[in-house]
Amino acid sequence: MFVLTPAERRGAALVAVLLLIGAGHDLWRFHHPRRAIKGLDRTSTAADTSVPPAASAPLDPTASAAPLTTAKRIDLNAATRTDLESLPGIGPVLAGRILEHRARSGRFRSQEELLTVRGIGPRLYARLADRIRVAPPADSTAGR
Repeated sequence: MFVLTPAERRGAALVAVLLLIGAGHDLWRFHHPRRAIKGLDRTSTAADTSVPPAASAPLDPTASAAPLTTAKRIDLNAATRTDLESLPGIGPVLAGRILEHRARSGRFRSQEELLTVRGIGPRLYARLADRIRVAPPADSTAGR
């Protein structure tokens, strides 16, 4: 017959208690999902972090909402950190990476080059595509 020492029994009991606590926590989280809080929960989706429809609606019922394509587009080659942070999904860290990429590699030649910045993937780029632009260099139009 296999007999456990008192220390082994305490260890086995501790492991059993920890497993029960973990299972109870998982069960509670399954039945009580919480809303993702922007910036705190890394499992949030793009839909969770978007502005609620009520907050984006104009206050004046007679005013019409302008489509995103007519809004002011930000030039990636002339944008400041504040301009970049005003874009959806771009915070201080990504704004810094964009400025660092621009300082290291020179001007952006196309909008798609933004995808080479670490932290900007296809989903974020799709959200930004109609809000950014890349203007031609000022000296290329001077000779024409």
